[in-house]
Amino acid sequence: MNFHTRITDETPDRDEAEAALDTLRSWARNATETEIAQLDPAVARLVPGLVKDEYPVLSRRYPDDFSVDAAYKASLPDLQNGPESLIRGARQQIQHVGISNFRLPIRFHRKGGSDLALETSVTGTVSLDADKKGINMSRIMRSFYRHAESVFSFEVIEAALDDYKTDLESFDARIQMRFSYPVKVKSLRSGLEGYQYYDIALELVEQDGVRQKIMHLDYVYSSTCPCSLELSEHARRERGQLATPHSQRSVARISVVLDCDANCLWFEDLIELCRRAVPTETQVMVKREDEQAFAELNAANPIFVEDAARLFCAELQADHRVGDFRVIASHQESLHSHDAVSILVEGDTFAAQSLDPKLFNTLFHVG
Repeated sequence: MNFHTRITDETPDRDEAEAALDTLRSWARNATETEIAQLDPAVARLVPGLVKDEYPVLSRRYPDDFSVDAAYKASLPDLQNGPESLIRGARQQIQHVGISNFRLPIRFHRKGGSDLALETSVTGTVSLDADKKGINMSRIMRSFYRHAESVFSFEVIEAALDDYKTDLESFDARIQMRFSYPVKVKSLRSGLEGYQYYDIALELVEQDGVRQKIMHLDYVYSSTCPCSLELSEHARRERGQLATPHSQRSVARISVVLDCDANCLWFEDLIELCRRAVPTETQVMVKREDEQAFAELNAANPIFVEDAARLFCAELQADHRVGDFRVIASHQESLHSHDAVSILVEGDTFAAQSLDPKLFNTLFHVG
């Protein structure tokens, strides 16, 4: 059927529009299915019954009284745990899949003191076989919550790991917990006290049936450049010129594998180990006498980034509770527009040919 539009500048009135619609409906009553199928969908919708309604009438009210029974629960689709045929991409084993930054309050033991509840960020992952579509992420959270009320130690982390490794039928699994641990420290000379906060992470890794307990600590300190110190003193001595050596806030990330047969390495023990290695830790509460003392302490301990890595190494090697370890140091230069960095590794656990391109960007301490 052909429609011929009159060439006119006039806008059709209501009567003309209704007449055109009547003509369309009259034609549709005698048209074939092929002719109707060729109609523009927008035109076909003007004819009642010509186009079937594709959408059922749905309720817009939230069903407060609806409850889930076993039969309904069994009918729910579960694509993540679906058959192998649903896998997209390569049929390849995935080494890590899970959740990150799942937060909850956890209690920790303090050395020689009461327990402390801290907001903790949890990362939990498992390996995934090549023939499995995926995992149920919520099972990791549920497994962790089953133990969240306990006082936390590596033994309790192990219990959580056992749970979700069994739930998810995985061969490898790992849990990492990150938190900020407060320790009250004294100023150098005034006797004031304040809280220093240490970024700590506990990690439990099981691979090929072998478990490792790992502790990570970010230690923040001041580093005075030995070269700059000597040049400043030369200017004073030779020319009577006042000069100051450059120093900067610096961060060392210490990662240690804990010897399971040795005594407990407390958080406070690792912090004290770092202080012995590099005593110029940044200060919390400071009066004038403390600021002067800090300047003297820095002058007594000038340090290149290479020195820092080796000083931490010497203390770690001397502690029988420490197995493999890694030291990453970053001196965030005040002289240069770049940083001075170093990495020292002992043992196979942390050995790596390639580094995360953003690794050193994570060593900035935010006060």
